Amino acid sequence: MDWILAGITFGFLGSFHCIGMCGPLALSLPKKSLDQVYFIGSRLIYNTGRVVTYTALGGIVGLFSRMISISGYQQALSIGVGSLLLLTLGWRKISNVLSQLESLPYKLIGNLTNRMKSLFANGSMGSLFLIGILNGFLPCGFVYLALATAVTSGSAESSMFFMAGFGFGTIPAMLGVSLAGVLISAEWRQKLKNFSPYFIAAVGIILILRGLNLGIPYISPAL
Repeated sequence: MDWILAGITFGFLGSFHCIGMCGPLALSLPKKSLDQVYFIGSRLIYNTGRVVTYTALGGIVGLFSRMISISGYQQALSIGVGSLLLLTLGWRKISNVLSQLESLPYKLIGNLTNRMKSLFANGSMGSLFLIGILNGFLPCGFVYLALATAVTSGSAESSMFFMAGFGFGTIPAMLGVSLAGVLISAEWRQKLKNFSPYFIAAVGIILILRGLNLGIPYISPAL
């Protein structure tokens, strides 16, 4: 339960990043009916697809996390990931490398975007669910940050719970974009972007504290 709540909080606090990255996609989703109930339901189906993908990715990194935990290096992994996040804020070279890693998948997703185009043309509920599934695989630094946090959980189940909570935490902002029909202004997007380093720093510090095993409930529980 703790990891679910942590994921929801993580997703909700960082979900304005999603508005900038995935907001245009959410606004361009097909509308087969003007009925408000159908419209909201279709957008929830799309977002459910994203949650399914995030949960599956959480299970994958969770298997790695479980192996690390069995080996006795879970605390070191948590401290290492947290330290790396803090380094990205102060060392430009590392930031540039991570930016390149985020853009690299765009060179490899030609088939994925083509598949999404065909689903947009269909516009059925099933197609919207699949669009959400595929959307979850699109390159996103915020998702990478969530996965980096999930990998420190120590088990596949906890990683899946965290990523599922992360996905649900992003739904209010994404659904709000669909219902409002507009994106936030460029000025506000820049302000939110300026907030990102503080969010990353907070996550990095929390991961380091978790690794230190200080016995502080929720922040640094005894492992």
